[in-house]
Amino acid sequence: MPLPTSHDILRKAEGTAADRVVLSYDDRFLRRKVLTTEGGTGFLVDLAHTESLDEGDAFLLTDGRCIAVVAAVEPLLEITGAALHRIAWHIGNRHTPCQIDPDRLLIQRDHVIADMLSRIGATVREVDEPFTPEGGAYGHGRTHGHDHSHQHGPETHSHSHTHDHEHG
Repeated sequence: MPLPTSHDILRKAEGTAADRVVLSYDDRFLRRKVLTTEGGTGFLVDLAHTESLDEGDAFLLTDGRCIAVVAAVEPLLEITGAALHRIAWHIGNRHTPCQIDPDRLLIQRDHVIADMLSRIGATVREVDEPFTPEGGAYGHGRTHGHDHSHQHGPETHSHSHTHDHEHG
């Protein structure tokens, strides 16, 4: 018997789900994958293109059931400090996914970023919590690589560089 399949995502579908699937931030970026719910139901995700899922979204199965997406508890860094806006700028400048709360920032654990943040006055503490970072600036989801092609000076002088990131 074939697995139930999801070709569609319902955004912010709290309260409509028959079951839940708990996924890490990285696992919530997918196109095609077999998942298993907390209740033990296996299903195939087969989307038209890669999607970034948020806590509260749901997979709509071909049999009509909805499976809620829940953010998994992950090892994170909690960042606090007097100049949180400045600290957030440094995190964003490194294209690091960041959850922005009123009095703290959360990022995935990274000892290099933690050291840099400590050097600029941040207080950094390891925590284990669900991770729901801000989405991309141009709509739902996240960006994994982008191009900064531009020219400097005369038209004969141009360069470009990309910021592609490994998310494994």
